[in-house]
Amino acid sequence: MIGVFDSGVGGLTIVKEIFKYLPEYQIIYFGDTARLPYGTKGADFVQRYSAKIVNWLLKKKAKLIVVACHTSSAWASDFLKEKFSAPKGRDLAEGENKMPIFEMITPGASEAANSTKSRKVGIIGTSGTIKSGSWEKKLLELNPGLKIYSKPCPLFVSLVEEGWINKGVTKKIAEEYLEPFKEKKIDTLVLACTHYPLLKKIIGEVVGTNIKIINPAESLAKELKLFLKDNLQIASQIKKGKNHQFFFSDQPYNLEKISHLCFDRQIKPIIKDPF
Repeated sequence: MIGVFDSGVGGLTIVKEIFKYLPEYQIIYFGDTARLPYGTKGADFVQRYSAKIVNWLLKKKAKLIVVACHTSSAWASDFLKEKFSAPKGRDLAEGENKMPIFEMITPGASEAANSTKSRKVGIIGTSGTIKSGSWEKKLLELNPGLKIYSKPCPLFVSLVEEGWINKGVTKKIAEEYLEPFKEKKIDTLVLACTHYPLLKKIIGEVVGTNIKIINPAESLAKELKLFLKDNLQIASQIKKGKNHQFFFSDQPYNLEKISHLCFDRQIKPIIKDPF
């Protein structure tokens, strides 16, 4: 199975894109709803619980890990890759306990760096993701000439989880958050939080059609598809079919609304806190 984890329900937007690009593979999802949000936690906490979740997914026979949480991607991805990951481009030996690990920053940053013409890129995310500076670091590695403008937009998460996707108040909050990016004349905006793609329509209306919006979930799914095409041994070890499993460490808030927004149907949650 492909293991996907997040601090809560937002990672279902990444599952949505994996279903789109890799519909044949089974998904095992873990949302750490007992300890959310990760966006306000420190790096040590995020690294510790991210490692616990990867260990658990490994025991559940996941053959590949997607770190869907942007905060975990920012604070813990290097730590997880050193601890668990096999080098990219190398097939795993039979019985090997390491696995490929994919995070949200690299594919999204690559698409943003390749998309911008003005070399002015905006990033919106949780406070933890923005504070980490990981997106800026990766973008500048790819193109040192970029000018990057970052802003936390914490209310977006609550608006999505309430299902307020098309409310007037949501648009007003988006205008308040995003006006500075229009003043900076960016031409590319990265949605560096799992919840934000569900607000892409309103965000697009606010920033205008001249700004390209990058959804890192889609960037990740495309990269994952190419990786499995090039690593057939790993691909052959991943279960196929529709028997997807969705685990949460506590009852997720408004799961019905979020799952309908992502999949147009209700998913069956399995409530289990293994930690």
